[in-house]
Amino acid sequence: MCGITGWASFHSDARTQAPVIEAMTATLTPRGPDAGGVWVGERAAIGHRRLAVIDPEGGVQPMTDRPDEPAIVLSYSGEVYNHHALRTELRARGHAFRTRSDTEVVLRAYAEWGDAVAEHLEGMFAFAVWDERAQRLLLVRDRLGVKPLFWARVDGGLAFASEPKTLFAHPEIRPRVDADGLREAYSLLFNTGPTVWSGVSEVEPGGVLVLDRAGIRERLYWQLEATDHTDDQDTAIERIHALVGAAARSQLEADVPLCSLLSGGIDSTVLTALLADELRRREGPDARIRSYAVDYSDQAKQFTGDVLRTGHDTPYAIEAGAFIGTDHSTVILDPRALLDPEHRKAVVVARDSPIGVGDMDTSLYLLFGEIRQHSTVALSGEAADEVFGGYPWFHNPKALAAQTFPWLLVTGDEAAMPLNPELGLRIGEFRDDTYRTALAAVPHTDGESPAEHRQREMQHLSLTRWLRQLLHRKDRLSMAQGLEVRVPYCDHRLVEYAFTTPWALKSFDGREKSLLRAMGTDLAPHSVLHRPKNHYPATHHPDYTRGLQAVARDALATEQVRALADETRIKPFLDTPPDRLEWGHRLRLERVVDLALWLDHYRPELAL
Repeated sequence: MCGITGWASFHSDARTQAPVIEAMTATLTPRGPDAGGVWVGERAAIGHRRLAVIDPEGGVQPMTDRPDEPAIVLSYSGEVYNHHALRTELRARGHAFRTRSDTEVVLRAYAEWGDAVAEHLEGMFAFAVWDERAQRLLLVRDRLGVKPLFWARVDGGLAFASEPKTLFAHPEIRPRVDADGLREAYSLLFNTGPTVWSGVSEVEPGGVLVLDRAGIRERLYWQLEATDHTDDQDTAIERIHALVGAAARSQLEADVPLCSLLSGGIDSTVLTALLADELRRREGPDARIRSYAVDYSDQAKQFTGDVLRTGHDTPYAIEAGAFIGTDHSTVILDPRALLDPEHRKAVVVARDSPIGVGDMDTSLYLLFGEIRQHSTVALSGEAADEVFGGYPWFHNPKALAAQTFPWLLVTGDEAAMPLNPELGLRIGEFRDDTYRTALAAVPHTDGESPAEHRQREMQHLSLTRWLRQLLHRKDRLSMAQGLEVRVPYCDHRLVEYAFTTPWALKSFDGREKSLLRAMGTDLAPHSVLHRPKNHYPATHHPDYTRGLQAVARDALATEQVRALADETRIKPFLDTPPDRLEWGHRLRLERVVDLALWLDHYRPELAL
């Protein structure tokens, strides 16, 4: 796992701008604390920061096909889980290898297959290839968008990076925000492509971007398709078990310490059990995987249910760890640490965005920092809800009938910080237009019932939009601590199969995630398998809420925040008794605080 950056331009000589690529690369040091390097040619400059996970000695980047006068230069981030099989195939095709890294497999795969390289890779990745012979830059992103990749135009070409902040180290790219960017950020629609930053875009998940003298071209090499499903219930359960198991086993490889995130929910418990079984198979019956959960001081006493949480996670996580046989730890966080301005600022800078989920982001950042003391790689149950239909909107008649993005019924306008009406952003119209566009992209099969048709829409929206912001959050907050997080439920073969599975099979026991529960019968305690869906925990300590209100009050006193925020719709919650402040209203205050930190750090040009 690493950070990548660089640019290509046909109007200037990159060899005169070595300090620029060095400055851009330096911004990615948290993503790659182990090593860094740059390559500079006449038309391109390529940078890389490395978090060494596989072949620490051999996988140095940027990597070239040969030491002298290279024809191919690669800067690569992520993990390709089928690199052993690809290495065997490429050797049979005449390629010789200098290292045992997956990086070199990607390099040789490009030499063999060119632009079609992405179709041969299984994993999470974002990489750039500069082809010196063809004078062409290729940018590639994995199918689900697990790893980020941003780009912006420069004179005669484009610059790219794992994070927007890196692009801002290029003299031609400045942090600028316009009305379109605010609509993208605060509408909570999670479009792929545009960002909050004017002129900065994402390479789409499953996307390829090519720059050459003819210009810039983009295409998708992968997207979800709807096909007929013929498996019966037993066959579907067996197939899901095989796919989840294969994904877990393939992602257990690392030359550094590895652990699992174990929340006490079904997703992480099933995954951790599979990982633990595979580790014992490889290393012997006494092998134990480390597992981690997060909790808050006094949470057992202070916990109160809300729209996202029905119970306290820690007892379930401890029970699951004991059932599986992990070396389990619970990281306890204090509310004061969540209010620490340096922690809050670090989170905002990691995200490059004013939009997050407040204390849940800060706690995840701190959790990852604690885990990084012992492990370099963690495996997470992220995406199981999207894949198996775990969210309330898959089961709630009101959500199914609503003509809008289903998560807005949970987050709603009360959770989104209201923007100043004088800005004239017309977010409601933007949401309506975007929703129609999103539905038009959903694939369907002939003969679908109305109920099946709607569930297909729900799953597509969840996988292509809602999941996008969860993966961004997981990547940016983990990599800010130099921790690689892998997400086996994002294996594209599993996602493809589940997407084609009829809703009647996904909910055959009348509950959420029926297929995952059925395949996990022997992998998790009964209490975990049958507990209700619980979202990532948040602190319920009144001291935190009181502190948040005070910080939000200070933030709202600043001129720039007042210019963007509708203070009349925020002020009522500044003095609400802490025990009466609803989750959505508290999140509104969190976003006021984050907006102030974001404005102070980036000092963006506001072109509104």
